[in-house]
Amino acid sequence: MGSDHTRPAPSAPPRVRRILVVTVVPLFVATVLAAVLLWPRGGSPQTDGGADVPRYPGTVTRVVNEPCPPAPSVPEGTPRVGNGRCGTVDVRVDDGPTAGQQVRTPVPDGPGAPRVEVGDEVILVELTDPTDPSTSNWNIAEHQRGTPMIWLAVVFAAAIVAFGRWRGLAALAGLAASFAILLTFVLPGIGAGRSPLLVAVVGAALIMFVVLYLTHGVTAQTSVAVLGTLGSLVLTGVLATIATAATHLTGFGSEDATTLSMFQGDVDLHGLLLAGIIIGSLGVLDDVTVTQAATVTELANANPGLTRLQLYRAATRVGRAHIASTVNTIVLAYAGASLPLLLLLTADARPIGQILTSEFLAQEIVRSAVATLGLIAAVPLTTGLAAVVTAAGRTDAVPPADAPAARPQPDRSEALAALSSPRTAGSNEPDRQRAAPPPEAADRWPESNRSTDTAW
Repeated sequence: MGSDHTRPAPSAPPRVRRILVVTVVPLFVATVLAAVLLWPRGGSPQTDGGADVPRYPGTVTRVVNEPCPPAPSVPEGTPRVGNGRCGTVDVRVDDGPTAGQQVRTPVPDGPGAPRVEVGDEVILVELTDPTDPSTSNWNIAEHQRGTPMIWLAVVFAAAIVAFGRWRGLAALAGLAASFAILLTFVLPGIGAGRSPLLVAVVGAALIMFVVLYLTHGVTAQTSVAVLGTLGSLVLTGVLATIATAATHLTGFGSEDATTLSMFQGDVDLHGLLLAGIIIGSLGVLDDVTVTQAATVTELANANPGLTRLQLYRAATRVGRAHIASTVNTIVLAYAGASLPLLLLLTADARPIGQILTSEFLAQEIVRSAVATLGLIAAVPLTTGLAAVVTAAGRTDAVPPADAPAARPQPDRSEALAALSSPRTAGSNEPDRQRAAPPPEAADRWPESNRSTDTAW
């Protein structure tokens, strides 16, 4: 998220800090109160997902592949089910009441069925015959993924800490806090029947406060990024509400949403679509706002003579370059997550106009467009706030009495003379042996039409 600036930014003057505290603290208190009021109580709602099938870990000890029996004739054009794999698999149960027992299962077949080999660690399910509880069948559900995912998480965390050091450790803590808020507040709150849009806005604001201050410290620069992110989030929510209403999106734009409506019919899928836009925009918004606030601070440190307007213009140019690449990131992120859907739509025989305006694809287009608009608004909003705060800190600050004197500026005529003097064959000799440039060299200025590119 944003750039890591190890050099601490100069502290803002007391008046600016008071203004930021009076602005940010009430917003944080309001967010916490809203989270307390919306916090789900009474546990998660029960769904009609069916009985929980026992699942046990196991290890494949033997695989026997056999030729499949002839398939019965089916009408032409009927989709093929399965991959034509037949045989048996012997698996040793590693845990549960039957630990150590060898069970025999059919070779997994069907769409998405795992390919198993000897030594693979798999998950077994035990299916009991309803008519005869003493009879049960074993099947392989999927591979065990716990160990490789743990190693991946360890490498992920080690790389972040090794590169970011304490800042990387704070980023990991912020990531854990984000998941904790999502799993304990946002998802249970939506599942409990609360307004998905309201829960998403409050949850996103709570994540923003915790993550930004935990990762970047309690500074005026971070407070500016918080205000810019919060304002952009509110604007994104408003734009998402208007766009989804104008395009008459219902939220049934994916198979997952349709399945959710079957198991939990009281969930507002239209509000869930809006909540997804808010949560998805937050990760990119805080990156842009932190970067813009840091850019203004660094520009002010590099050139204390810049005015508020000059700081704003210079940092906005950086923001334009950032937005140009981030817009592509948003679109590609949504496209990557929806590749099966896009591939299915490309095989559709309908005209391209009907495909683009269908519920499935229109939902992704609206999601990308609204997130981009909120992202664009974040640049001038955050940059303007940062320019005001940084300039106020610079003009109101009084240098200490023992501060070192400013470095004297070099004489312009001497610099021009050094740049315009011709290099001689003895340019590699010590400076004291070189010929001094002629006095009139100080008054020469390169011709306006001469190229300054180095000759190759």
